[in-house]
Amino acid sequence: MELTRRGALALGAGAALSLVLPAASARAAIEDSIANFTGGADIGEGGITLTTPEIAENGNTVPISVAAPGAVAIMVLASGNPNPDVGIFRFGPLAANQAASTRIRLNGTQDVIAIAEMADGSFVQVANNVKVTIGGCGG
Repeated sequence: MELTRRGALALGAGAALSLVLPAASARAAIEDSIANFTGGADIGEGGITLTTPEIAENGNTVPISVAAPGAVAIMVLASGNPNPDVGIFRFGPLAANQAASTRIRLNGTQDVIAIAEMADGSFVQVANNVKVTIGGCGG
């Protein structure tokens, strides 16, 4: 088989497109998750604290903690994972504090996003970038 210039350009364009489509799909999944959680409401900043390591040696067990005094729910997302939804923590009226900590898996270097629904119905967001040296989702 002889590769022409036109064929090489088409092959290159196809390879570039195959790299862009998964990223666009992941962004769409994150936006859908946020829209489902917030109901399309505006998201502010402040009032929420997300603690993550700056560098994670191993993506299999990355410790995180999130706190939002006055929150009724907190959603955590990992933007670079094949399934970005990490979890939703809900707090009842008898909760001593609105905080949670856990360990999550990260596929590679990415943003960890936390969104809190406050008692007044507003939403606040924070994001931290975590550099992962060894991926935890098969990477």
